[in-house]
Amino acid sequence: MDLWIIATLAAATFQTLRFMLHKVLAGGALTATGSTFARFAYAAPAAVLALALYGRATPGPLPTLAPGFWGWAVAGGLGQILATILVVLTFRERNFAVGITFKKTEVIQTALLGLAVLGERVSPGGWAAIGLGLAGVLLLSRTPGSAARLAEGLKSRALLLGLASGFFFAISGVGYRAATLSVETGDPLMRAGLTLACVTTLQTLGMALWLRLREPGQITAVWAARRTALWLGLASMAGSLSWFTAFTLQTAAYVYALGQIELILSLAASVLFFREKVSTREVAGIAVLTVSIVLLVLLG
Repeated sequence: MDLWIIATLAAATFQTLRFMLHKVLAGGALTATGSTFARFAYAAPAAVLALALYGRATPGPLPTLAPGFWGWAVAGGLGQILATILVVLTFRERNFAVGITFKKTEVIQTALLGLAVLGERVSPGGWAAIGLGLAGVLLLSRTPGSAARLAEGLKSRALLLGLASGFFFAISGVGYRAATLSVETGDPLMRAGLTLACVTTLQTLGMALWLRLREPGQITAVWAARRTALWLGLASMAGSLSWFTAFTLQTAAYVYALGQIELILSLAASVLFFREKVSTREVAGIAVLTVSIVLLVLLG
């Protein structure tokens, strides 16, 4: 099995755990921004430590960074911050599984962004899969118990938040892939580790300044929630390292496509852990969107 496949499956597993912890923290004293800061604040030290240990075990100095590295790293890091805040807000509108599914439109949006920014073309079969994915999103767009028409469903807060989170995750994925490829070494783990350490440190410093100025008390609340937030940070670090490793070996759209296994994991978490009810229509929407992603891999 290719390393990028193993890395992506690991990333999807850790990411499911991370978002479960986000949902738990968001239900307490932390705002969506505070919950997002927690993942970076506790992940950054672990990422730097992991890089230091791997660097000592690997002969030679740290690799140099191409001129475009910091620009891509900042774009990816900012996209990830905004995307995470939006998906945490989505959890407050709909159940966990549906919130993750809306966020997973990142695959479709990454394919579109890759075409617009990087010139990566999608085959006719790939576009058909994208259309099927849109149908799955439409199935999920209506508010439970509402008889509103489709147009009203498309204006739902949950859908708009979810699609926006997918858009910023797409920016994040494209930015991170470009950043990892800007690390001048052939070692995928070193590329991933160095990029992760740089990005999480920038994210932590930037969000700490924002919270200090705009949301006083949230940094203290993040520290108070450290028993849960610590596990959030560790899961985040492990997941991000896995994503970054996959991005060094494969295009972002295909990495995100395989990562759709997270939908199955999130559905299990929604029902078994959070004891949430998932309607037949929501299951159908998740199934259609998942099929579209599989087709995107096979036909794209």
